[in-house]
Amino acid sequence: MTRGLNIAALAQRTGVAPDTLRKWEQRYGILQPERTPGGQRRYSERDVARVEWLRARLGEGYRIGEAALLLGKADVPAARTPGEHVDAILAAATEGDVGEIGVRLDQAFALHSLDAVFGDVIDPLLQKVGTLWQAGQLSVVQEHLVSESVRARLGHLVGDSGGGIRGAAVLACAPNERHELGLMMLAIALRNDGWYVAYVGADTPLEDALALADRLSAALLGISISLQARIEELETSLRDAARPAGLEVVVGGAAASPEVAARVGGRYLAGELHETVEQLRALAH
Repeated sequence: MTRGLNIAALAQRTGVAPDTLRKWEQRYGILQPERTPGGQRRYSERDVARVEWLRARLGEGYRIGEAALLLGKADVPAARTPGEHVDAILAAATEGDVGEIGVRLDQAFALHSLDAVFGDVIDPLLQKVGTLWQAGQLSVVQEHLVSESVRARLGHLVGDSGGGIRGAAVLACAPNERHELGLMMLAIALRNDGWYVAYVGADTPLEDALALADRLSAALLGISISLQARIEELETSLRDAARPAGLEVVVGGAAASPEVAARVGGRYLAGELHETVEQLRALAH
């Protein structure tokens, strides 16, 4: 015998009228009921969770079509917490489902603040992806599916340079350094904090970044370095290039340290993203 809720019980549990539930099911495919031998629909706790998730989005001002698009496939439970988003993206990566990775990321950006997405979804996601890759539980291709999906969404947010109330900042990766996701998140956070951000990204000749900083009268040049092998080249590039007067050079990333910063004549910053923004804000004054 098929167990579950009939549509009247589902309506009572969720507070959504039966006619509306039928319309959502038919138009958006958000529910996936089973059938009794007599052909009656029976809804599961998963269906209850999906309807409640949709109601919450409608309460936040989403239209039903927008909310249904964010919700995604009917056979996939909706994520509610940052941890559930991380787990769902990792599961999609394991299956090689790039579309599902994108849907899950879009859900996270739609449902949480940027600070929460960066700190509670993307940071732990990338850390877990790296750990699983090192353990041989994710392939290079699966790791790239996640990182490229994250990069695509951050790229849309990086494009707006910001207002410049706090000054201008040039952000670049060290020469031959291509790990830029952390730097992209910093660019977005600084823009939201009122900076004019010139993001020049991966594998940047530092003499060009310094020239840009000079043209913009930038208060700081932020450099990200993730690989130890790039430190000597970074040191050489900064030693040989002319620096604009008053420009603060700030170094961060997995390979950065106070010692590396001292070698290149800059400052070392580390910590949570919001802490880095606060420290850079203090440098601008």
